[in-house]
Amino acid sequence: MNPDPANFAFETDLSSAATLPSTWYRDPRIFALEQDRIFSRTWQLVGHTEQVRLPGDYFTCTVAEEPLVITRAQDGVLHAFSNVCRHRAGPVARGAGHRKALMCGYHGWTYTLDGKLQATPEWDGVRCFEKTEQDLPPVRVETWGPFLFVCLDSNVPSLERVLGAIPAETSHLPLEPMSLFKKIDYEVACNWKVYVDNYLEGYHIPIVHPELFKELDYRAYKVETAEYSSKQHAPIRSKNDDSLYRRNLPEGAEAEALYYWVFPNMMLNLYPDNLQTNIILPLGPDRTLTRFEWYVLEPNSPGVAEEFARSFAFSDQVQQEDILICEAVQKGLRSRTYDRGRYSVLRENGLHHFHGLLTKALKP
Repeated sequence: MNPDPANFAFETDLSSAATLPSTWYRDPRIFALEQDRIFSRTWQLVGHTEQVRLPGDYFTCTVAEEPLVITRAQDGVLHAFSNVCRHRAGPVARGAGHRKALMCGYHGWTYTLDGKLQATPEWDGVRCFEKTEQDLPPVRVETWGPFLFVCLDSNVPSLERVLGAIPAETSHLPLEPMSLFKKIDYEVACNWKVYVDNYLEGYHIPIVHPELFKELDYRAYKVETAEYSSKQHAPIRSKNDDSLYRRNLPEGAEAEALYYWVFPNMMLNLYPDNLQTNIILPLGPDRTLTRFEWYVLEPNSPGVAEEFARSFAFSDQVQQEDILICEAVQKGLRSRTYDRGRYSVLRENGLHHFHGLLTKALKP
């Protein structure tokens, strides 16, 4: 049976609460609701400012099945628009690049980089048509550091409010000048919420991630929740200077594992000399794309490639371990014997917080 989110009662008391129904991780109807009520109504990280550094730069992306184009207009202003021509729904841009105008790849309608309809070939004789009413629909776009976000819903709070204390707490890091160094995608055979659930608790680290467990002071591992986000942090017990958490650590600074999550699907993993983003993109009820991007300072400096290779090897090991357990959990969620579980009060408050935000967002 599929519980209707409209009638689902989420228990706010962590000590008494049960997890989400297993059908929510499998049912296509829930998946469709999430696209409409969550991913189309939240800020989504879609790229980085370097992609639209110069006037004329653009790139395309998709959010909640909505095709979008991001542009830097001739006056230097950043824009986001629907990537759907107002004539017959063709794409006005493909991929990424640099150009003076956007031209539909179907019939050649042309738009300026600030979304104004500019040209309609062979349009003589058309009556009751106002060109000024056919501009590309705009979409909200904001930036933080090198990151570029869009939101399809005009009523959603600002990106600043959604990020909360994260910009202030990371202000000591040189985010603005960081450059994208590497990107890799993993496709996982699980629902997107299974992957997010797994990220939001350190409870599984001793069992699933033995090498990571050696690095962290697990007893001091904490999860702190905010309005739209949560933070996981723990001191580092490893004294190895080559450790991912100690390498290039500023003098006098304490080594710490620091992981941020922003509802519904953005993760930020912070290290002394690099930043890793992880965006969780639903592909279907039981398929998920996890997109990792690494940002570093001065990517062409001597030694950066070698240091990053060690970082990536460790990160990939952890990711492969997460994939195995998430795919096993997805299979378990199909069992006739399982519906809902309980939360660890000590270790799963971040997971409970996510489920509360999700349940609220799915209400009509």
